[in-house]
Amino acid sequence: MLKQSLQQKLLQKLSPQQIQMIKLLELPTLQLEQRIKKELEENPALDEGQDEEEDVLSDVDQNENENDDSKDDDEFSLEDYMEDDDDTPAYKLTTNNTSKDDDHKEIPYSAAKSFQEHLSEQLMLKELTDREKLLAVYLIGNIDDDGYLRRELDAIVDDIAFSQNLTTSVDELQNVLEIVKELDPAGIGAQSLQECLILQLERKENQNVNVKTAKKILLECFDEFTKKHYPKIMSKCSLNDVELKSAVDVILKLNPKPGSSFGEPQTRSIQAIVPDFILDIQSNKIEISLNSRNAPELKINKSFAQMLEEYASAKNSGRSNKDAVVFIKQKIDSAKWFIDAIIQRQNTLLFTMNAIADFQKGFFLSGDETNLKPMILKDIAEITGLDISTISRVANSKYVSTPYGNYSLKYFFSEGMQTDTGEEVSTREIKQILKDCIGAENKSKPLTDDKLAEILKSKGYQIARRTVAKYREQLDIPVARLRKEL
Repeated sequence: MLKQSLQQKLLQKLSPQQIQMIKLLELPTLQLEQRIKKELEENPALDEGQDEEEDVLSDVDQNENENDDSKDDDEFSLEDYMEDDDDTPAYKLTTNNTSKDDDHKEIPYSAAKSFQEHLSEQLMLKELTDREKLLAVYLIGNIDDDGYLRRELDAIVDDIAFSQNLTTSVDELQNVLEIVKELDPAGIGAQSLQECLILQLERKENQNVNVKTAKKILLECFDEFTKKHYPKIMSKCSLNDVELKSAVDVILKLNPKPGSSFGEPQTRSIQAIVPDFILDIQSNKIEISLNSRNAPELKINKSFAQMLEEYASAKNSGRSNKDAVVFIKQKIDSAKWFIDAIIQRQNTLLFTMNAIADFQKGFFLSGDETNLKPMILKDIAEITGLDISTISRVANSKYVSTPYGNYSLKYFFSEGMQTDTGEEVSTREIKQILKDCIGAENKSKPLTDDKLAEILKSKGYQIARRTVAKYREQLDIPVARLRKEL
């Protein structure tokens, strides 16, 4: 027997505008520009420029029951956005936004050669059978941007059998790979860093004693070399200090990523930093503004709005006319939602950035990183009254231009700790001291984490060795042994 029961649940639903605003809030300036461009292309009711503050929908409501004559000439024609068929479902009216008169332009692209094309062209200069060329091209296609063949040959054998219907073997592929390794730049096609460096040494015309010693170190003591166990290398290879240093200098001049030396502008993504905020100091006061690229002027397209009035007041009240009115209203509503979301985004960004600047006033007025105060998302959320998730979205991928350079907003957020005098300091201040200590250390005898902890304690920072290690790793600084130099 089935039982029915009532259950009450409290659910929070976000409006379409709230969802739109949340998504826009996360975008950095460059992505915001792309998003606005996309909206302008898809919605004919949206236009660039200052809003003339016309309440379009209220005018339409007043005229809906009037029978005024429509104008003969419209800048827009609904036929560009709707089908003539009266039986067109309403849902299609909200998606067909492409004008038949749109000027479709091809997107320009870089005509530079790809890394794989550069290698394949070199194959043409070698005397190879058709089969060898086919296998070599397939191997080149599996070489990554760093220049390595990281896939196992037996897996490539299976791929060739499946995609090319060609039976080969690991031995045959290995022979062809040796041909590929002869291509430029030296080190291409290696399956490990060790092999990559050795290939480069073998190409050196001047095979002097230092080059030969360097090759011996890589062949016999590669693990010790990567861990900078120099005494073990000297013992194992019977080298003195001078011989070791000369050989290591040769190795350090090799390229661990030979593929990266070949430019590929069409495949390499180099993202320039475009600040979202501009922070200036005037008369010892902080002034913050949005980057003009971050504050576009948008408005409702006047011609499109007039079209809505005309269709709403037209004598013809057939199905097609009603669908036209619904379509235009939807587009205008969507445009208004988007404009409001952009304005709300701008206000939220400025509100939050002003709170951050006020909290970190000591730093922004001086540029001294030691003046940065401990600050977490919750601090700014409490100041602004905004949700922590909103502060997080503002801080994510946003940058501010200051007299001291561009800074990520995330840079200003850090945990804090107390000194032995009870003063609260930012962990960023401690990390800066660590960087300074390591930067000034004797590289032949680098400071261990224990020694760094002692130095910090002498300066009043009671920090355990494991905490020093954690901060050092966050700064991408290797352990003392790997910082050692000859």
